[in-house]
Amino acid sequence: MRSVAFANGDHLPLLGLGTWKSAPGEVGGAVREAIRLGYRHIDGASIYGNEPEVGAAIREAIAAGEVSREELWITSKLWSNSHGRENVEPALRRTLQDLELAALDLYLIHWPVAIRPGVGFPSSAADLLPPDDARIRATWEGMEAAREAGLSRHIGVSNFSIRKLQELLRHCRIRPEVNQVELHPLLQQPDLVAFCRDEGIHLTAYSPLGSGDRPAALKAAGEPVLLENPVISAIAAEHGCSAAQVLLAWHLQRGISTIPKSVSPERLRQNLAAADLTLSPADLDRIAALDQGVRLVDGSFWLMEGSPWTLQSLDRKSTRLNSSHLVISYA
Repeated sequence: MRSVAFANGDHLPLLGLGTWKSAPGEVGGAVREAIRLGYRHIDGASIYGNEPEVGAAIREAIAAGEVSREELWITSKLWSNSHGRENVEPALRRTLQDLELAALDLYLIHWPVAIRPGVGFPSSAADLLPPDDARIRATWEGMEAAREAGLSRHIGVSNFSIRKLQELLRHCRIRPEVNQVELHPLLQQPDLVAFCRDEGIHLTAYSPLGSGDRPAALKAAGEPVLLENPVISAIAAEHGCSAAQVLLAWHLQRGISTIPKSVSPERLRQNLAAADLTLSPADLDRIAALDQGVRLVDGSFWLMEGSPWTLQSLDRKSTRLNSSHLVISYA
């Protein structure tokens, strides 16, 4: 399995298992099967609500001699109700307790959006705190302290734009090492990819297959189905593989880690086999031409009526119509 190396010698496997939307009662079995198949990178978050089951599966795999803790890369994320320097370590310690781990390999700020402490997910604008770069800086100070305390070997962010990364880089003592964002052929974000490459920030792609099983509230009428894209399907037919394998290989060949979610043993095997697929330069050119700025997880849940957040504060440049639905382009 290809990996990316960090300054301290640690290696992040480029292909991992995502656990967003993996239901209780299913996610543990998926993690166990993934580890048996050879996955060594598991991505989770406290807001997913399944970390205790993920942790139990990891513990069982280690106890069975299927893998050692040192062979695994475990990522989790700080939820938006725990922004602020003083809130990071308690939140991280709860995650470590749920996962039954002494330390994470990577801890990320899940969103640059803060909500009131104690709120799981905002139900009204009153639950949202206004944009505040100083609050993000304070949260990052807590992340730095957590890393220095040995609670996570690496720290980073998720859903951060170029502007938000620039602001953070101006003030941090420890640079963010990873930015996890939505990336796929319909949303290639070339400016963000280039910026992170130049700044030495590794990118992890979420929703690499289009997240077709995400909640209906996060879907738009008439949105494109990535796994049914005719160009991707044609490339898959030419290689005798699945569309999903083409999409994953596209990330891996660019050195971008990716975390497809599945609870199906067969799909877990197929996804892992994408690491053995090599796309031709012509394939890559055809995929590059698919970029439409189509964001499938658009963050609109932060923009409820009366929200202090706006398109501008979320670093969205403009809106345009594409494929008969509204598409939001991000900076």
